Amino acid sequence: MSHSTAEHAHHWETSWAPLVLTAGILFLVPLTFSAYFVYQNHLYTMVFAGLGTPLVLIGVAKWVSEGLTQKPLLAGISPSALPYFIISEVFIFLGLFTAYWTMRLSAGDNWPPAGTPEHMNLILPVLMTIILVGSSVTYHIAEEKLDHDDIGGFRSWLFLTILLGAAFLGCTIYEYDHLIHQGFGPSTNAYSTAFFSITGFHASHVIVGLGIFLAVLLPALANKTNKYFAFCAGMYWHFVDVVWFFVASQVYYW
Repeated sequence: MSHSTAEHAHHWETSWAPLVLTAGILFLVPLTFSAYFVYQNHLYTMVFAGLGTPLVLIGVAKWVSEGLTQKPLLAGISPSALPYFIISEVFIFLGLFTAYWTMRLSAGDNWPPAGTPEHMNLILPVLMTIILVGSSVTYHIAEEKLDHDDIGGFRSWLFLTILLGAAFLGCTIYEYDHLIHQGFGPSTNAYSTAFFSITGFHASHVIVGLGIFLAVLLPALANKTNKYFAFCAGMYWHFVDVVWFFVASQVYYW
């Protein structure tokens, strides 16, 4: 066995960051979301958010530090590996959509079910679409700046992308609060359950995307970045953008 082969055979890359990050996302997204919107329990909401937030921050910080300081065993593999993860995400969304389509088609003319507001806001999702598409455009410009080694321009356009993503998330929170005050919550009827499940699942991806962007931005403030990391962050965000077209067209307009 050659020295090169032996070195690769005994080279193990380990990290506790993914486990901590996953635990944080579990507390911060589904549990906090359910505690607040489904069970309306403010104590549990604060507990889950209090546990999830530091775990996510610690996991992201550790993972980013490793990505910027450690030389990977196989350089450049992340842009090839991330699409496999996105495919798994597509199947999860497809499962939610399939359940919605089955329910919608079986209801026939009895749709929307009783308890649904007579006039859903159909202007807001258009605004949200414009915001999200705009954020993909600004991040594409940020990547162009990075390709030309303009780290200052990259930071500026990335920061604008984060602001647009936060605005999109703010629209979601505003809409949820407005609908719940109208008596249209996750447990009101079959449509509300599907509506909050699909849009909420998409919103959770927006939250994760914003977390990834922050993980890219903070090191960039110290002129440290990784083009593979930035590229994968953009790939994930563009995926979230594309999925929104399906979410908006199905749960709002059909």
